[in-house]
Amino acid sequence: MNATGWHQARQCAREAGGPLPAVEVPLGEAAGCALAKPLVALSPLPAYDAAAMDGYAVAGIGPWHLAGRILAGDADPPAPLSPGQAMEIGTGALVPAGADAVLPYEQSTRTGRTVTGRLSPGRHIRRRGEDCPAGQEVLAAGTVVTSAVLGLAAGLGHDTLPVHRRPRAAMVVTGAELRTSGIPAAGQVRDAIGPMLPGLIRAAGADPAWTARVTDRHAALVDALHRPDAEVLVVCGATSAGAADHLRGALDTLGARVPVRGVACRPGHPQLLAVLPDGRFVVGLPGNPYAALVAALTLLCPLLGRLAGRGEPPVLTARLAGPVAPHERDTRLVPVALSGSRALPVGHDRPGSLRGAAAADALAVVPPGWTGGEVELLPLSP
Repeated sequence: MNATGWHQARQCAREAGGPLPAVEVPLGEAAGCALAKPLVALSPLPAYDAAAMDGYAVAGIGPWHLAGRILAGDADPPAPLSPGQAMEIGTGALVPAGADAVLPYEQSTRTGRTVTGRLSPGRHIRRRGEDCPAGQEVLAAGTVVTSAVLGLAAGLGHDTLPVHRRPRAAMVVTGAELRTSGIPAAGQVRDAIGPMLPGLIRAAGADPAWTARVTDRHAALVDALHRPDAEVLVVCGATSAGAADHLRGALDTLGARVPVRGVACRPGHPQLLAVLPDGRFVVGLPGNPYAALVAALTLLCPLLGRLAGRGEPPVLTARLAGPVAPHERDTRLVPVALSGSRALPVGHDRPGSLRGAAAADALAVVPPGWTGGEVELLPLSP
């Protein structure tokens, strides 16, 4: 079967599944999830006319007679002000009815019970609902819940949020030559893909579920793929057609549907996307670390983002500035550092080396036959 085009493969991964069911969780548990429903203001923001500065709430034209003091959190509402009156006020306190402005301390002079200063009508009062009224939709469904979103939700009166359940992604690492610690001996290599994947999985909106390390045997891989406690199984290595590459045969044994059997990109060509009969997904990554990173950004991250209910990410572009030779048939993924509107290739982009990617801000997507100009960017997640 011919390799799938790079853009087509990403779209296929994005459309392979749908968002997982919605759950209602406390604010403290929603970080990193995607909103299952729009975020709506339960109360206006601000909820009342509030002082934006420390100073004096004043009514009418000065000088003003000081009538009292109010601080944020005071239980009793302040008495209304009449023209010529002022009330000392703290930031965030409820502004008395009748006040025309808040006169900051640094712009005022107080002599006994009299306050003078230059008035700017309407200044330094945050009016009820000026940011948004109650009932207004503030954020769309699919928005990722960040720390700022959590603070906004709390300010709008929410104690819980409806979010999509985060998918679970398990890692099946193959390769008898891999070592997980120390300096490898001759014929051995350190596993670079296993430590790299959990951060990519979390950044895409999912949770790492478990890791299995299996020998280069067909039966061992079939057994690992039978584990049901993850929506996505990420197989590292075993995707090509060599004597130790058993993933394609294991998928045939399990009766999987394989919509992507290789992607026309460099590096990362021998990657795949499969759907098991029970609906679980399998993403096959090449065994070379940089090729595996490219494959993860091509198939795994779009799939996980969709299952997590995240909206379609924006397309980022930059002008590629540097000596890059396009491939005649395949899309190239080139590590770049961003400088203003330019993307500068950093080199060290062989399939087996992560040195270039580690020094880069993004991967530039260089289409076949590229002749210059702007290219699409894939940001490199932490």
